[in-house]
Amino acid sequence: MQEVVGVMGGSGLYEMPGLSDVTRVELKTPFGAPSDALVTGTLHGVKMVFLPRHGVGHRHLPSDIPYLANIHALKQLGVTRVLSVSAVGSLREDVHPGHIVAVDQFIDRTRLRRSSFFGEGVVGHVTFSDPVCGPLHAALVKSAQKAGAHVHPRGTYVCMEGPQFSTRAESLLHRRDGGDVIGMTNMPEAKLAREAELCYATIALATDYDCWHVSEASVTVEAVLAVIRQNVAMAQRIIAETVQALPRDRTCACESAGRFALLTDPKRIPPASKDALSLFYGRYW
Repeated sequence: MQEVVGVMGGSGLYEMPGLSDVTRVELKTPFGAPSDALVTGTLHGVKMVFLPRHGVGHRHLPSDIPYLANIHALKQLGVTRVLSVSAVGSLREDVHPGHIVAVDQFIDRTRLRRSSFFGEGVVGHVTFSDPVCGPLHAALVKSAQKAGAHVHPRGTYVCMEGPQFSTRAESLLHRRDGGDVIGMTNMPEAKLAREAELCYATIALATDYDCWHVSEASVTVEAVLAVIRQNVAMAQRIIAETVQALPRDRTCACESAGRFALLTDPKRIPPASKDALSLFYGRYW
């Protein structure tokens, strides 16, 4: 099977050196339209699919991103591995703005988002103790080091609802609870990727110290955007290095995460739900 790598992030990530055969693809899914058209191309012999998470022009609030449609659209185009590029606030003194964190754990503090493909007559439970794909994470860390990034090889990402930034009390609470970085977009994205049997890993770009750090200015949109602009080229280099470092075959458990997840008798699944999930679980039915 041909390797296809998906990249979720800003709308400019696909404007990277070496990307050829660039095409825009409009898709529909059983869960509505994705955030925007997907951009496909080839990088170092690997097929790539880019999807701007917030839409071109940054139109979707974090809570309003069509997460289910985005993951389904990536799966439609044959994506097997997903690299999430995300701006985050740092909750640690040693994670400075401009640093990269290769996230390996999540704390989900969202409350308004549908977080599963299951439901509507289908019951399923996937394993999520280790939410990031081990081999993909290892390749990401090595690639970030090779690209010259100051990378922290592990970290816990707290996903808040937003769109407001944290209060100081909340920021201090997230630190006490073990968070290393905080953002608004990787949940339920990571959960849905696991349900869709996709490998998933996050390149977290630290842009600020949230508001817990009393000796630093509180986070502002202007400050975040300034650091993001500086980090786009680094993110592109990390993506390019990771694509070249990936093993051809997947040996992780991600590709069969749904094998024992389904509890509902297939004969009792409503036809509409069965059609919507057939892309993921049809082979088990």
